[in-house]
Amino acid sequence: MGLTLRFNIILTACYLAGLGLCLWPFYQLSRHEALEELQAQIDVLRGQALSVRKYTSDEIRPLLDDQSSIQFLPQTIPSFSAQTVFRNFRSINPQYFYKEAALNPTNPSDLAKDWEQAVIEKLSADPKLEKDVSIRVTEAGPQYTVTYPMLIKDEGCLTCHSTPDKAPPSMVALYGSKNGFGWKLNQTLVAQIISVPMSVADAKVWRNLMQFVGISSGIFLMSLIVLNILLRRYVISPVNKMASIAEAYSMGEPTHQEFEYPGSDEVASLSRSFNRMRRSLDVAMKMLDA
Repeated sequence: MGLTLRFNIILTACYLAGLGLCLWPFYQLSRHEALEELQAQIDVLRGQALSVRKYTSDEIRPLLDDQSSIQFLPQTIPSFSAQTVFRNFRSINPQYFYKEAALNPTNPSDLAKDWEQAVIEKLSADPKLEKDVSIRVTEAGPQYTVTYPMLIKDEGCLTCHSTPDKAPPSMVALYGSKNGFGWKLNQTLVAQIISVPMSVADAKVWRNLMQFVGISSGIFLMSLIVLNILLRRYVISPVNKMASIAEAYSMGEPTHQEFEYPGSDEVASLSRSFNRMRRSLDVAMKMLDA
């Protein structure tokens, strides 16, 4: 096995070992950045939902209060408006999800499912939790899901959710008197659940990983070519010259040719030592002939 081949094998082994050590940290960094982008998307969606809720509460409800006393209008409820707007949004982007789930809602469509109920109970048990982040596996693929607690701080909410006798009769007539009552202040009975697809983020992570491997491999290949050229020019070629001269002497073909390698490095020192040895051998051969 030649020196060049051994040199290339050692460098390649070192590169692969280094690449293996770097891949996992790079993957984790790329994934962290991708999750931050997903969180930024959720922040935007949540901001839009909160804006719709505020608009409904400040602008729509006062206009329809008189009519709601005769016929209850769900459009005056902030959660109904926010979820209706998002349903329209989902008609264009079905992979996104938004829901204001409740443990005991007035509208049965807002009832929390098993996993939603577990998250609401988790947030209710620890008031310090500002949100719950999870990655759910769904039929449409993994979803990055963030759940925000909606603490009941406004006594106005209890008008519709304390007891049936205090609720608007038109609402009781529409939804009945069994659901959505018994709420209390400073309770977390409702949560804002927003999900965005992981597919785009995962694709970006793997694309970044492939780019990292490709770029690093290209740099390594170019470096290997340059190092091979330098190795051949400054090490292999001088050593081969000295080896050919030594081979000629060993075959009984003495020559007065000397190999001079300029410089002060190891190869230059070797060439000077080789020339001294060759001259000493010439002197010894002449003495034997005499």
